[in-house]
Amino acid sequence: MFEVNIPGQERGTSQVLFNHTPTSVSHSFDDGNLTATTGLVPIMGLAQKAGLPELADDRLTVTTTGADKGANPAPKLATLVAGMAAGADSIDDMNILRHGGMKHLFDRVYAPSTLGSFLRSFAFGHVRQLDAISSRFLTNLNAHTPLLPTSEDTRQSAMIFVDIDDTVIDVHSASKQGAGFGYQGSRGLNALFATASTGDSGQIIVGQRLRKGSTSSARGADKFVSDAVATTARIGSGAPVLVRADSAYYSSSVAKAARDAGADVSITVRMDTRIKAAIAAISDDAWTGIEYPEAIYDEDSGAWISKAEVAEVPFTAFTSKKNALQATGRLVVRRIPELNEAKRTAGQDPLFDLFRHHAFFTTVDRDRFDTVIADQIHRRHAIIEQINAELKNGALAHMPSGVFDANAAWVAIAAITHNLLRAAAGLLGGRMSKVRAQTLRTRIIGVPARIAHRARKLILHLPRAWPWAQEFSRLWQAALSPPRTVLS
Repeated sequence: MFEVNIPGQERGTSQVLFNHTPTSVSHSFDDGNLTATTGLVPIMGLAQKAGLPELADDRLTVTTTGADKGANPAPKLATLVAGMAAGADSIDDMNILRHGGMKHLFDRVYAPSTLGSFLRSFAFGHVRQLDAISSRFLTNLNAHTPLLPTSEDTRQSAMIFVDIDDTVIDVHSASKQGAGFGYQGSRGLNALFATASTGDSGQIIVGQRLRKGSTSSARGADKFVSDAVATTARIGSGAPVLVRADSAYYSSSVAKAARDAGADVSITVRMDTRIKAAIAAISDDAWTGIEYPEAIYDEDSGAWISKAEVAEVPFTAFTSKKNALQATGRLVVRRIPELNEAKRTAGQDPLFDLFRHHAFFTTVDRDRFDTVIADQIHRRHAIIEQINAELKNGALAHMPSGVFDANAAWVAIAAITHNLLRAAAGLLGGRMSKVRAQTLRTRIIGVPARIAHRARKLILHLPRAWPWAQEFSRLWQAALSPPRTVLS
């Protein structure tokens, strides 16, 4: 290797190590047998094995008009999924599939303009068809690798957690259909997600919905929860389900939907007069001290909090509603010392001046989870933020179309892609079973290869000493070998 000085800079201030001098290196985009995303072969092999093309052909009936924009839905859907798996976050990025030797590996990879026209031909009903495809595809994937494995090691390990949350996807044009100002104060569209996970699994998406940006978080959440729990039950092992959510979803309709679907709830409550009265009734000796594994930064007080106390009291939620909507359970409260001196000396209410309280309502009985465990489990609801961040770092970096239903379809396809990658990670196993999508792209999908032709056989020559060669081969074997499992 040689040290090469960057022109215009003093020697030693910014150098790179390189095998050749710049004048002896050239480049040319002329090799028709190279691929940059060879890992898409086993990834899309798994999608085909799990019946994605058949589901699209059977259930997606996009109207065919003019230039046949809705024709051939299966290969168009597969193209969109493959592009998202490779990291595309816009229609134009789908061109990543149309390079080098990709035409030797995949049939009917559509141009971005065709895919854009296809998405813009979607109506609301077609988006719901995609939701149905997503649910059934998830069931098919589960037949190849358990997506929600549970164990009896602990009571937490034997439970499936369904987390509900919404996020605002920012847009920068008021002309996008449905764009509005939501709770974050920025213009965007509102995406509602439900994820399912266990202590031994990563998170899969069991429900998704795109809504107007100005929509309140809880709008339509009861039906959404019902559908998400039903999907989870189809792929679960029969383990009990706990629906977790923040205070935006604290409503009698959401709790009833979960209960009717056979699930318990753990939902943050709003600190209204009734909740404060219940907290004030807790005796001083009922509080149990807990210590967080790591300190938590409290933005309100500008301090690190490392200790807290928890207590609980029997509680009947939604007493202002008719009996069928009321729910009996426990009010679990976590309190931390109030470090804001101005609030501590306010003198309005000694209890609430000295401590900050965070409470949630749960229908899980104490025999299953005591107060401390129930609090720990509820706080883990924050894991859904990882899914929001992962999607926004990938396919949902922005909304690609000005048409609302096209963007809603894009969100549904992003969920299908996410679940496909989670299934692939499960087949990889070991430490790779819970890795994020970006890690899969770096280690598995983004591996380059040269295609060689021998008689009627294609041979892929991948880089020597690729650090994740064994994992790649394991996925290849699992994804490209029979049998197929298809639920139509």
